[in-house]
Amino acid sequence: EREREGERAATHRHRTPLRTHSGSGGTMFSWVNKEQGGRNKDGEMFQTVTEGLQSLYLKKLLPLEETYLFHDFHSPALEAADFQSKPMVLLVGQYSTGKTSFIRYLLEQDFPGMRIGPEPTTDSFIAVMHGDVEGLIPGNALVVDPKKPFRKLNAFGNAFLNRFVCAQLPNPVLESISVIDTPGILSGEKQRISRGYDFAAVLEWFAERVDRIILLFDAHKLDISDEFSEVIKALKNHEDKIRVVLNKADQIETQQLMRVYGALMWSLGKIVNTPEVVRVYIGSFWAQPLLVPDNRKLFEAEEQDLFRDIQGLPRNAALRKLNDLIKRARLAKVHAYIISSLKKEMPNVFGKENKKKELIANLGEIYLKIEKEHQISPGDFPNLKKMQELLAVQDFTKFQTLKPKLLDNVEDMLAQDISRLMTMVRQEEAAMPSQVVKGGAFEGTMNGPFGHGYGEGAGEGIDELEWVVGKDKPTYDEIFYTLSPVNGKVSGASAKKEMVKSKLPNTVLGKIWKLADVDHDGYLDDEEFALANHLIKVKLEGHELPADLPAHLIPPSKRGGGGQLE
Repeated sequence: EREREGERAATHRHRTPLRTHSGSGGTMFSWVNKEQGGRNKDGEMFQTVTEGLQSLYLKKLLPLEETYLFHDFHSPALEAADFQSKPMVLLVGQYSTGKTSFIRYLLEQDFPGMRIGPEPTTDSFIAVMHGDVEGLIPGNALVVDPKKPFRKLNAFGNAFLNRFVCAQLPNPVLESISVIDTPGILSGEKQRISRGYDFAAVLEWFAERVDRIILLFDAHKLDISDEFSEVIKALKNHEDKIRVVLNKADQIETQQLMRVYGALMWSLGKIVNTPEVVRVYIGSFWAQPLLVPDNRKLFEAEEQDLFRDIQGLPRNAALRKLNDLIKRARLAKVHAYIISSLKKEMPNVFGKENKKKELIANLGEIYLKIEKEHQISPGDFPNLKKMQELLAVQDFTKFQTLKPKLLDNVEDMLAQDISRLMTMVRQEEAAMPSQVVKGGAFEGTMNGPFGHGYGEGAGEGIDELEWVVGKDKPTYDEIFYTLSPVNGKVSGASAKKEMVKSKLPNTVLGKIWKLADVDHDGYLDDEEFALANHLIKVKLEGHELPADLPAHLIPPSKRGGGGQLE
């Protein structure tokens, strides 16, 4: 009887949905399978993707990680705060490349612990996060706070924790994202050794958990030091998160900037081993006048691109966490095969130590054997040299043999559960209002005359009382009357002969025709013809055409209210 009661209680516990403290935004999303009564096959209902990911990790991936000592080799276990934290941006660069100034520029206010100067000033990792009250939380207090995603950093010891702080302040930008400022990377061997903690390993820990990594370079400091090279290599599996910024580009002339950009790409090409070209944003990211204003337009366009990239982070946060969990699961699977293979080769009684040394030396062959046996891509295997170093200090007798059930659970998670969560991600995105980062520098260029491209291209004449096309209309009228208009209008065929002289493709000219034919009668009068030519000029000057005709471009005779803009 007692056993039956225990089973009922266990079943009840199993069916209780996992609750988290993440705000689910009101709408309830169910990972639903109709045949199983509105639940997934494990009898669960998830309210958010975050909740689903956390539950999958705890039930299916964590047991595999614990069995094969994954946390001793690769990365500590994930906690609730890792799943529920806001998107994070990590800034990395050599000293005095403008990392702290970049954060100051984004937030448009100083933050606690901020120091800016030409010498190596920032000597700590500073997590800049949102808080109702401005203040600093020291590292040792930070790693015991269960609401912050930094608890596992205590493994790096006191030397690191004394150099880690959290700056909290009320700022609208920080309501959507958090920013991690890092110490400037030094070029000398002496300073590198005297840090007291493994700098590259700490950055690798952060790289796994952040949504965007921004590498900053100074136009005057392009050399990539040994430590910086080591750091970039430590970020090897996270190339999709990396963006490169060439800062302080306003301090040099256009010709020098071209050479500097080329030199930077050359240096990066030797370290970032991908055939694709890394995206480099060029600009001056601080609130000071441009020293050489020649490239102002370029800097504005690049800044907008980078801001758009950062603003999209909250919207893609769930997808990024999903992606990182898949990466982790693949690595955990390979790790399980490696550990179980080593266990299988170990003798039961004598010669364990010698066999251990022999297996570590032949680890490359074990990799190849696993690769062939389980059809695993070579890119999924951990770094051979690093793995050999870690295995040297492990006790092989504590390793476990292969447990197919644990691996099947992870396979099932990757094949079934993750695809269901992908559907939920799309549902969440559709139901939630578009989440973008607001406030600070992101507001300055949103609207008004200093918005990107304001008053240019199709936006030219937006503030003028007169119709902007009017000033060139006499020139266009001369062409219009050579086309023999009938009842004051030219046909499509006649207009086409003139419009194709622009050499623009038919798809573009077709769009211009649709925009210019305001009354949709299939003919162009003199004003519409002038408008078509104006739009051709806009396109030939390198600007984009609007999707719909802006109010200030509508010909005066086609406007309501006697030619005035409505």
